[in-house]
Amino acid sequence: METAGACFERCLGQAPAEVLMLGQLEASAGGIVARNGQSACWLAVALFWGPARLVNNSDTMNKTDQMSFFGFEAESTEKPAKPARALKPVITLAPAVPSPTVPASAALALAQPEADLNATASPAPAALATDPDDMAQTLAQHPDFRVLRRLRPVADYGGLHGQATQRVIVLDTETTGLDSKSEKVIELAMLSVLVDTVTGLPVGPVTIYESFEDPGKPIPPQITEITGIDDSMVQGLRIDDAAVTAMVEQADLIVAHNAGFDRPFVEVRWPVFAAKPWNCSFMGIDWKKEGSGSAKLEFLAAERGWFYDAHRAQVDCHALLQVLASPLADGQTGLARLLAGAGQTRYKLRATGAPFEAKDKLKARGYRWDGEGRVWWCSLASDALLDAECDWLRAEVYGRRSARVLLEAMDSRVQFSARPGQQTDREL
Repeated sequence: METAGACFERCLGQAPAEVLMLGQLEASAGGIVARNGQSACWLAVALFWGPARLVNNSDTMNKTDQMSFFGFEAESTEKPAKPARALKPVITLAPAVPSPTVPASAALALAQPEADLNATASPAPAALATDPDDMAQTLAQHPDFRVLRRLRPVADYGGLHGQATQRVIVLDTETTGLDSKSEKVIELAMLSVLVDTVTGLPVGPVTIYESFEDPGKPIPPQITEITGIDDSMVQGLRIDDAAVTAMVEQADLIVAHNAGFDRPFVEVRWPVFAAKPWNCSFMGIDWKKEGSGSAKLEFLAAERGWFYDAHRAQVDCHALLQVLASPLADGQTGLARLLAGAGQTRYKLRATGAPFEAKDKLKARGYRWDGEGRVWWCSLASDALLDAECDWLRAEVYGRRSARVLLEAMDSRVQFSARPGQQTDREL
């Protein structure tokens, strides 16, 4: 004998005309009773198929008609038949079988009058915010999200009321390569702004200079890939020497993020830069101590909630200026820290004669290897740091034996340049 489940699956694909062949049900006072498995299966099909066939008011059937349609006989009753309630038009549904996990009551609800559906409908959800700033603000308030906003250049910081200020130039270059002796500048950008000496904040308008320069040779493909600058953008162009000189002469401090790269390039091209104090926002601030995971400019900007299109000179300058205008851990701004540090002497310490077996310790300490001079070296920003480093070398590298290290003292007019500072020996 065919099981009820098999019959149910077979019946789903059959036309309604075959209903009378599927079995019979007997109507009794207590309701409809199934005589065999096929009848029970078709009852389930009827519950799902029947409502889907009701597509408009003309298809409305009363209870007796529906029973007859499916091959059932309803027991006569003395009660007069009530007229069938007209159904409002409902959405046309193609004959389909709901998932077996969906209860029959859910399928029957498809054919209920619209008024009944509305009676149990949940309220419409509130309209979502469509303004980007509103959506960003909502996300930012959630602990599982951090929102980055595109960095917007500031043309005027305001707040200029005749207070004591110093003029700082934030500078960036794009070049054809890494060696300042053989490669050329292809883009120079400078932002010149006054800095309040009390608050360390930029004030007043920002003076901007940016220009391309033809290097006189093809720009390497890898440089174009990084910067987006190609030969057609610089062809026949030259940076205005007079404009650069006039702008730099007014500055009290030049700042670059990795000044050890930018300063040698611009000093070769414009000697006026050699006469100005410099500081480096990469080396002059201990970003790890400040709690940052990286000293890269893009990372520092992202920590403060900004993103930008990096590796173009002017936008890099705007990003650096806004990062340096933000407070550090002690409440001081980066600009204030760099202005104060410009008056300090920086030392380049060369660990001459360090034993080979100490190389891992030196590398872990942050020393760099000078292949030409064949010596490990590090940079120190103050006399106190120099004294502490000499103590560490004596205890960890030279084993408390007599040793001498080479020091190069550099003030802000020499540091980060290719020019040497004052060299001396120091006995440990």
